[in-house]
Amino acid sequence: MSVGWNSLLRGLATTTLLLPGCASYLPAIPDPELVHGTVVVGRASVVITGERARLYMPEIRFFEIQNRRTHERFIVEMNSANERFVLPLHPGEYELDRVQISEGPFLSMAQLTVTFLVKNDLITYVGFWRFGADSPKYGRMLSLSMEDVEDDRTRAAEFLMQTYPSLDTQTVVSVLPNPPSFQARLFEVMPYPRYPTYFRRQWW
Repeated sequence: MSVGWNSLLRGLATTTLLLPGCASYLPAIPDPELVHGTVVVGRASVVITGERARLYMPEIRFFEIQNRRTHERFIVEMNSANERFVLPLHPGEYELDRVQISEGPFLSMAQLTVTFLVKNDLITYVGFWRFGADSPKYGRMLSLSMEDVEDDRTRAAEFLMQTYPSLDTQTVVSVLPNPPSFQARLFEVMPYPRYPTYFRRQWW
């Protein structure tokens, strides 16, 4: 049965209205003028947990978080294998929902469901986030563990006091995301290295 143009256009309009808004980009270490009373701080690292089949070391390209009430999205740009992050966020409940891993020209993405709470006028330490990526293969997985590491928490507080003097009166509290460990499928995404299609024997 054919569908009339009016019905099709109404459907497209409805789909457009349901599309999520654009995400805001945040650097891992923002400029001091962007940082005020309510701050999230932590560290993220990534390693390959099996044999490294590629010449490139893995890096966290970015991770994405979302305010669960307002649905405002933030992409935190890392481009590092091991980096601290400082996020000036409004109080509320947030969800870590995506992370992208780069290995040279290869990009992989995992969908996550991990939540954490940001309290008003406090420095919230959300732990040391350790991502472990399987070797490239079919069914590749990404594991995540989040720990309250005392030494890293102390260094984070020292870093904040030195880099953002306006925070010197703020209290640091530890709030580990929930759940503190997670595992998800890691999918290859575009852009893919410019090899002819017949050389791409596996799309991991």
